[in-house]
Amino acid sequence: MILADKIITLRKKNGWSQEELAEKLNVTRQSVSKWEGAQSVPDLSKILLLSQIFEVSTDFLLKDELEEQDVMPEYRDQSLEVFEESEAVRRVSMEEARAFLDIKARFAARTALATALCILSPICLIILGSAQEAGKLAISENMAAGAGIVVLLLMIAAAVAIFMYCEIKTEQYSYLEKNRIETEYGVIGMVKEEKFRFQGTYITCNIIGTCFCILAVTPLFAVVAFTEDDFLLSLSVGVLLFLVAVGVFVFVLAGVRWESMQKLLQEGDFTAVKKKSEAAFEPVAKAYWLIVTAMYLGYSFVTHAWEISWIIWPVAGVLFAALKVIYTSAAKRRR
Repeated sequence: MILADKIITLRKKNGWSQEELAEKLNVTRQSVSKWEGAQSVPDLSKILLLSQIFEVSTDFLLKDELEEQDVMPEYRDQSLEVFEESEAVRRVSMEEARAFLDIKARFAARTALATALCILSPICLIILGSAQEAGKLAISENMAAGAGIVVLLLMIAAAVAIFMYCEIKTEQYSYLEKNRIETEYGVIGMVKEEKFRFQGTYITCNIIGTCFCILAVTPLFAVVAFTEDDFLLSLSVGVLLFLVAVGVFVFVLAGVRWESMQKLLQEGDFTAVKKKSEAAFEPVAKAYWLIVTAMYLGYSFVTHAWEISWIIWPVAGVLFAALKVIYTSAAKRRR
């Protein structure tokens, strides 16, 4: 554990903000922020003052590689206590951190495209089926359904291939999601600076994605309000899925990069507590989505109601979020 991490841990343990600690040390908040981001090191007089304020020894503050058992129990980060003492801590170098951020930035667009393809896949099937029923295409019902299903499967296959490729390329960094990590000196500062620069783009992408998803239902409501034409209704569903796909693409494009920074900083969904919780919840999540996929395909192939079966996915998403909340609450009560 480096000095920057110790200052953060001790400050939070005492319930102080950066401003409050800065006031006690007679320095600016920016100075404290730079210390905690490993962008600078406090001078000797401030080290002595820190040891007095936190009531720890200067040796505790200055010793870079303090063994886990040497850390005073009352100053250990509570989020780390969920791990077994014997669990290895993975140390991340500056080169590893930089390489991880770069590869995530390169694959963000591919991951976003694969996600969008999954949403776009039923559009052709919906429109072809409706056009055939309305007499706008001189083909049989089986031909329309067959062509639509072929397009759907091709798009899903392409999406899965992209997901698998991205997963293989980033597999070497999977420990960032599952294991407790410690970063070498300077990594936290570098990642925080990168996160600060990207924050504006991340906020903008979230706003754009939200607007697309909200406005996606507008064509459907407009058609329902002014006409009862089934073909136009199917077209509006296609437009709805397209707009949702665009919104999700933007969400994922920014989210992949933002998430990569959170992994290195162990923030958000990647704190020590949440990593352990996610590891336990992973089998439940896999089983859930396999069941949902089976239900979607089974219902759609049996009823041929592809124009409405897509609703299974947003409903499943909401139920999954509820399931996760229930699981997390139960886990907290057990702890």
